[in-house]
Amino acid sequence: MKSTGIVRKVDELGRIVLPSELRKSLNIEIKDSIEIYVSGDSIVLKKYFPSCIFCGEAENTEIFKGKNVCMKCLKQLSKK
Repeated sequence: MKSTGIVRKVDELGRIVLPSELRKSLNIEIKDSIEIYVSGDSIVLKKYFPSCIFCGEAENTEIFKGKNVCMKCLKQLSKK
């Protein structure tokens, strides 16, 4: 992992602020969703991209009955 040299404190409610430089460089906008992972003793934050519930593809997804489904899987579903 690459260190940014940026340090932030956790507030009383457990929140941290992501610096604007990081948000801009990672294309994170207001109201975007962030995934939180644990890797060993590290916390990893990643911009969330909805993916297909069947194959995990994140490109060209559509919402089908409230679930994210990619076009390839959607075509397979429509054949049945």
